[in-house]
Amino acid sequence: MNIKQITPTYFVAPQLDPADMAEVAAAGITTVICNRPDEEVPPPFQADALEAAAKAAGLAFARLPLTHQTMNPENVATHMGHIQNSAGPVLAYCASGTRSTVVWCLGHAGSMSTDDILATAQNGGYELSNLRPTLDALAQAKG
Repeated sequence: MNIKQITPTYFVAPQLDPADMAEVAAAGITTVICNRPDEEVPPPFQADALEAAAKAAGLAFARLPLTHQTMNPENVATHMGHIQNSAGPVLAYCASGTRSTVVWCLGHAGSMSTDDILATAQNGGYELSNLRPTLDALAQAKG
């Protein structure tokens, strides 16, 4: 399991295994967000299996499968709601952690500077400077 810290309460990871959930809970995570569509993984790693394991470990579990086409304002807001409504730290996962970092970045456009958003992602291990124009446009639209 390769968890990367984006903020003190938001973490991302590549695909999790149901067997990882006890370790996730032991790390202090309270909510797991699945950002990976089931079509990308075999049944043992699909959301049903992960959700059952998460709940057995005492974790909250949210499903928000994201693709390039579904990374829209409604899903960004839903993702941010999952984070805000969590009782504690959140771990979001996808194929590599990138989608889960991108959706976090998009959710902070306009509430943090673009430089700070990109630096936070970079400090977590994700170089996303290609998002700058999108983040700037979102911030200006919220402005």
